[in-house]
Order: sequence, then structure tokens, then C-alpha cells
Amino acid sequence: MTTTDNSRPLALRYRLLPLLWLAACSTLPTPAERATTVQALTLPGNWQASTLSSSTFMLRSYGPAHIRADKPLSIYIEGDGFAWLNREQASGDPTPIEPLALRLALAQPDGNAVYLARPCQYLAAQDRRCAQRYWTDARFSADVIQATDEAISQLKNRYGARQLSLIGYSGGAAVAALVGARRQDVDRLISVAGNLDSQAWTEHHRISPLRHSLNPADAAERLAQIPQWHLLGQQDRVIPALIAQSFARRAPAQQQLIVSFPGFDHHCCWAAQWPQIWRQLESGTLAP
Repeated sequence: MTTTDNSRPLALRYRLLPLLWLAACSTLPTPAERATTVQALTLPGNWQASTLSSSTFMLRSYGPAHIRADKPLSIYIEGDGFAWLNREQASGDPTPIEPLALRLALAQPDGNAVYLARPCQYLAAQDRRCAQRYWTDARFSADVIQATDEAISQLKNRYGARQLSLIGYSGGAAVAALVGARRQDVDRLISVAGNLDSQAWTEHHRISPLRHSLNPADAAERLAQIPQWHLLGQQDRVIPALIAQSFARRAPAQQQLIVSFPGFDHHCCWAAQWPQIWRQLESGTLAP
């Protein structure tokens, strides 16, 4: 990581976010404890865990036993998770400490929703393909996108869905965009505090480029026919508004809305406000 001044880059603070958890907790939650957190979140709605095998990775999903097949299936894709221990050292397991995309999926007030983790989250110890590069500089690699695309097809077939809505949180928005550009069954793309231009993001934070990753902004033109909503927090210093704006400039979609929420940052207050945001999305009343 390099900087041009003596200040700490904002992305470094992003990498150091896990250390804030250490300050709040006596010990860092183990991967097993993080999985227990997910089980506690999904138990009230009777959501079940499943492991989806692809040609590259295994992926963990949580969802209800049945859905209404006459409505689109909303697939929520998790962010980058617990990727870094500190500024120099990647974590040994990217399973998120705070699975915000899961909280969004569970908070969707109506319709069909399922949760899809990123490769190696929850399964790093079982999947021999998992290596640290897949949650660092190769987090959006072709292998990762292929695995996610195949997992989404399995979820679609399992639930008998005809159309898909892809909702990606943070780095999950990059994955959603790259997968959506491959498919013909996506009826809308929603990013939440999303990293939609990884090159602009690394340049903004003055950190090393994601050399082994695809850039979702390069897929913008192929997504131009898909209705898009890009939701930003005005206080978000991890993914500032310029990232979504850079993506939008690459190929303005026929229907594309960038909405900035006062008081929101990269984590607050998406899950708490998601039912209201979702209803506005569904009714067409969400406005910049």
C-alpha cells in the first residue's frame, strides 16, 4: 500500500475495521462462532443452510424452504467479509463478523429472498480451493464470478424462479454486477454501498490495484438494459459516491437511479431501514 502524504488512507481504515471489533470484544469471534451468529439470525424465519457446489468453489447459501414462484427471487450477495487482520496481513478466513447482506435479506418485508455468501466464507476450512488471494486481490476474479453465477443458477432452479433481482452489498455489488452482465434473467440490479468500480476505488484510496480481479465498471455497457438502483450512504467513507458515479458514466443505463441516504455510512443504517427502502423500491417512490 502506498500513499502520497502522511495521512492514513481511508481504505487502510477499512482494512483495520476488524480491529475495532477487537476493541469491543475480548476475543475475535472464531469462524465457528461467526457461523453460530448466522444460525441465530436465520432460525426465527426457519431459513436453512445449503452448500452449493460449482466448477470452482463451494458457496454457502441461506434461504426459506419454499417461495412463491410467480414473483422474482431476490438474491443478496455478501460483502468482502473479514478479509484483513491488519494493514499487512490477510485473515485466514473471510467469513464475515457482521453479515450485513444476510440482515438485508432477512429484513426484506415481502417477496422472495435468499442469501448467498462469497466463495470461502463459512467454508474456507472445507474447500481446498480457498486461498487468501480469493478474498484479497482476486476477490472479483473470473473464478469467483463463475462460481457465483453457477450458484445463482442452482438457486433459481431449486426455487423454480423465473426472474432474479440481484442485490449486492459492498464488494458483493461488484460480484452482482459482473454476474448480472452474463445473464438474461436478471430483472434488476441493486447495489448497497457497492464497490462498482474497483479501479476508481483503489485509486481513490491510493492502495494497490486488484490485479487479479475483474472490474465491474467494465461490465457497465452490458448491464445498460437492466434497471439499476445504486444506494449510497452520505457518510460512507469506504465507498464514496464517486464510485457509483464513475460506474454510471461508463454506460448510463436506460433506468438507473443513484440514491444517497443522509446519516447512513458503510454499515449504518441499512438493515434497520431496509423494510422501508424496499417498499419504496417496489412502489417506485424511491427518489434521489
